[in-house]
Formats: sequence, C-alpha cells, structure tokens
Amino acid sequence: MDDKYNYFTPNIKLYMVIMAILSFIILFYNVILGVVVLVFCVGLIIYNIEKMKVKKNEWKKFIEGFSSKLDIATKNTLVKLPFALVIISEKGNILWYNQQFNLILDDEEILGKDIRELVKEFNVKRALNKKVKKFSYMNINDNYYDIYVTTVNMKEDKDNEEKIMLLYFTDITEKFNLLQDIRKNRESVMIIEVDNLEEVIKTTEEDKKPLLAAEIERKINSYAQGLQAMIKKYSNNKYILTIQDKYIEEEMDKKFDILDDIRDLNIGNKLSATLSIGVGRNGDTPLNNYKLSMSAIELALGRGGDQVVVKNKDKLSFYGGKTKEVEKRTKVRARVIAHALVELINESSNILIMGHINPDIDCLGAAVGINSTIRLLEKECYIVLDKTNNGIESMIKKLQENTEYNSTFISSENAKKIVDDNTLLILVDVHGSNYVQNIDIVERCSRVVIIDHHRKGTNFIDKNILSYVEPYASSTCELVTEMIQYMVDKPKLKSVEAAALLAGICVDTKNFYFKTGVRTFEAAAFLRKLGADTIDIKKIFSHDLDEYVKKLEIIKSAKVENKIAIAVCPQNIKDTIIAAQAADELLNITGIQVSFVLVQIDNNIFISGRSLGDINVQVILEKLGGGGHMTMAGAKLSDISIEEALQRLQSGINNYLKESEK
Repeated sequence: MDDKYNYFTPNIKLYMVIMAILSFIILFYNVILGVVVLVFCVGLIIYNIEKMKVKKNEWKKFIEGFSSKLDIATKNTLVKLPFALVIISEKGNILWYNQQFNLILDDEEILGKDIRELVKEFNVKRALNKKVKKFSYMNINDNYYDIYVTTVNMKEDKDNEEKIMLLYFTDITEKFNLLQDIRKNRESVMIIEVDNLEEVIKTTEEDKKPLLAAEIERKINSYAQGLQAMIKKYSNNKYILTIQDKYIEEEMDKKFDILDDIRDLNIGNKLSATLSIGVGRNGDTPLNNYKLSMSAIELALGRGGDQVVVKNKDKLSFYGGKTKEVEKRTKVRARVIAHALVELINESSNILIMGHINPDIDCLGAAVGINSTIRLLEKECYIVLDKTNNGIESMIKKLQENTEYNSTFISSENAKKIVDDNTLLILVDVHGSNYVQNIDIVERCSRVVIIDHHRKGTNFIDKNILSYVEPYASSTCELVTEMIQYMVDKPKLKSVEAAALLAGICVDTKNFYFKTGVRTFEAAAFLRKLGADTIDIKKIFSHDLDEYVKKLEIIKSAKVENKIAIAVCPQNIKDTIIAAQAADELLNITGIQVSFVLVQIDNNIFISGRSLGDINVQVILEKLGGGGHMTMAGAKLSDISIEEALQRLQSGINNYLKESEK
C-alpha cells in the first residue's frame, strides 16, 4: 500500500492558474487591490501545500506502522481485493481505501472524513466493541451495501491499545431492489364496511334511496378498480379486497381519501355516510393478512368508525376519525350482553370490579351499578380501589353511610389474595392495559369482562371472555344502567347508587351538553325513577373556594392561538381532576373551541383535552400515547419536562391541523 494507491491529492496547479487569472483581472482594474489579492492567493497556496505535506507525512507514518504488521501477500491482497475496502480509525475517521471504493464515490475526496458522513446508519461504537460485525442494507449514493467489520489492534501494549477497523463493502443493490419489488407486489387484504348504511338510507327521500345506495357501491367499486384490486361484496354493507402492497402505501400517503369521498356524498340524505376500513399487510400468508384485517376493522369500528386502521403485523396506523360519533345502538345488544354477564356471574366463585388509574365518577358509578346488581344475585363482590381523589371522595362517603359498603371497597393487594381460577374480573370505563388500575390483577384473572365507552386503543386487553365497548354511548354509567334492567327482573337500587350512576352520566356529558342521545335521557329517566336526586348530585359536585380559585389560576395561565387554548397548572396544583375541570371551563369562554390543560405530578405529566367538536382531541392525544373521545380525551407522559410536553403537544396539534387542511 504505497503512494500510488492514494488517488486524492488536490490539483494545486489548477488552483494556481485560477487564482492567477483572478488576480490579473483585479490588477487590471485596481493595481493596489490586485497586488493584495495576489499576495493573499500565493499565501493560501503555500498554506495548502504545507498542510498537505503534514497530512502526507501522517499518512506515510500510518502506512509504515500498519505495513510493518503485514506480510507482502497480505498487502497485495488488501490492495487487489475485488470489492470495496475502507480502513477507519477507532473514532471513525477514514484512513485509507482501495480503488474499488473509489469507484463507488466517483473520485470524491473523503480521506480523513468521518465514515458516518457517508454512511449515516453506521455505528462506530458498536462496531469497535464487536457487538455488530455486519451492517445490512447501508445506503451510499442510492446504492445498498452490506458492511462487514474486522477490528485490528495496532499496538501490542494492552494498556495503550490503538485499534483500526477494516470495512468490507458488498454491493447488494440488486437484492435490495428485488426484495422491495417482492414486498410491494405482495397481496394485502382490505375490508370495507359502510358504518351507517341503514341509518343514512332512512334519512333519504324515498325516490332517492336506490340512487344513494347505488352511488355508495359505485364509489367503492371505482375505488377498488383504481387500486387494481380484486373486490367481493359479501354482505349488504361489507366488502373484501385483495390489493398489492404498493397501492396500500400510496393510500397511506393520501390518508385514504375514499373516506372523504363517501362522507361528501349528498343525494338527498340528511346523514353523511361513513366507512370503516381495516387493512392487514405483511403477514406470512394470505390467511394471516385476512386475520390482521379483521382485527383492524374491529378496532376501527370500536373507535367509532369513519376511519382506517392499518395493521402491519404488530404495528398499527390510524387514519381519519374526524366525524362525531352518532348514536347507533340497539337495546338488543345490551340485553344479550346482560344475559351473558349474569351467566358468568352465577358461574363465578367471587367477582372483582375494577376501573382505571385515578378513577372518576363515571368509573365509580359504573362499578357501583354492577355491584348493586351482583348483590341482588347473592354473589360475593368487591370493588378494587387503592385511593380516592377529590372527584369521587364525596360520593364514596355517601355510599359508606350504608353498612353494606363498609367491606365493598378493597385494595389491590387484598384483591390479589382472593383471586382464584374461578374469579370473574369486570373492568369498567377502561379497556387498555396501560390505564387499568392494577395490571397484575388482570394477568392473574383468567376470566375478564370489559364494559367501556371509550374508543378502542392499541393497548386493548385481548384476554377477555366478554367485551361490551360502545364508543357511541355517552358514558359507561349509561351502558351499565341499560344492562341492569335486563340482568334482574326488578332492579332495586338504593337512591345513592342510582345517584352515583346519574352523576357519572352528568359528568361525562357535561350536564347533557356533549355526546347526548335519546338513550342517554332514557337511562337518566330510569335512574330518576329509582330515586336519584339531582339536587344531591349538584351538592356532591359543588366546589370549595380553594378549588375554584385554583381553576381560575389555571384558566388565567392559558394561551390562546387559532381558537385553541393551552394552559399549564402552577406548581402548587397537582390534581388531575381540577385540571380536567379547568379544561371544561375554558370551553365556556367565547373564541375557544379546544382546550388542553397540563399538570405535573411527580415524574408524570397529565394532559386533559376538551373540544366543542370541530377538532378531534382524541386523535391529537392518541399520538402522545393517550386516548378518549372526539370531544374529551387525555394522555399521560412520563419522564419528560413540562417544556418538552408542551413541544410534543404543539407538534401534535400542528400535524393534525396540516392533515385536516389536505
């Protein structure tokens, strides 16, 4: 490895000619300035020559040191290798490379540069520590290479080792392109379901009903044809498609604009039609892709519809979900779920009811409603509650005025002691493993039932034998109120229990302002008939002066931009309930349509999001690991500062607004 293999000495003569021409041009117009420029150019050339001499001496020193450790055969092998070879220092600087690598770079000068300037994904530390001996699919100038690493010790002194790394480059561009073509041409499975076909048809004039149904089907068939997909209609409102994966990627880039096309259809219909789409891709077999698409469509429907869920093995992506949930439930499902739950209760040795972390009144009310019915069925039942908060403390005190509730509430630790193979765990107002009050209890129980009204998230607890998740319901208390009417012939709730259920409905609907349907008022009327006193509920939710002042402090700190208010709780306020109430109050201010309130508790930052409906706070906070509904959502961020949380929230808002404009 002598000098003839160093092909990268700059052409000093060319520099001199260019500078001389430039100097004489300036000299022609201004003698003094020309002389100054000429002197400067000469000095610059001398400096570069001297610098190159130093660099060349260092290079020779390295070559001599390295060559002394190699025999002639090894030297010739390194030089004449048929594939690219680069030698780098332990810091990642390029020390030498052969002619094959020079061909890759098109004579680019790189000697002394950091290898990561050429190969961004290359990890010097992991290569030096021999943790990785091969880096696959590294991109250099739009070509792809596998890089094999060999580490060599330059000094025998163990206390002062000097290492270099030999990088061997194997061109796998053809293989990479072939794999990409294979992947793009793999068949994915898409399931399309018209969420509300019957409801939309009912709102359409009689003579236009066939036209609307035909136009929806034509749009879907045309969409499939544009994707060159095989499409089969297998039900009145359901379609299955097989599509090449490259078209799925294109649709993901376009945010599945078929959702907007169907929603914008107007042929005399008073209600907009919406689609739910589930996509399964990158499965090992077509059957596996079908199962992924089925799981995806269930998740899309569980989140309220009008959206696409793409399931790429274990990775989930969401698109759409912009419209408000429209009540579309029948009491038939409530009756079926209620009867199934009664059977499970009768087969169980004991029943545990558990909600989410930092439970609210909807969570508590639902638990109390289920507990009251189980008591009528004469089964052993407990409500798991580790600690109370300001939002439920008053109601718990009211409940404990009844002796029956002295032993109803137990801690998670005590609950674990009574769990056996025949224990039934009923989760209320929660379905995600990351929000459940105690995940250990869920893992210990083999029989789990879920009753919730939140949109399904990515952490849905799959190990359930019965699931009743209805995002169209105003609250979990509404769902439970309907169920208990079918669980026993003559429901008998104490007035305080009925009040707990009604309080849950009142809180989640903001006193019947949001997400309120006909069934909501029917449930409220039933509870009122059982003795729920609205005045008592008002007293329970009355706030003391200190709490009211704290809310005002939060509201005062709010910053409003584009009708979106963001407030941060002062350091002396560490209560998620007050933060949520402040977010509600902000919506009462003219000009504010969306509110976010952040509160820091220990190493966690909780965000409460509220909306009047034009902006989907659930979609925004879901990007931060949270969830909820279009008008009410929350998120929890751990181990970050308030400033970082604000940046992430603002980024989520900006991304949402950009996507909404498309």
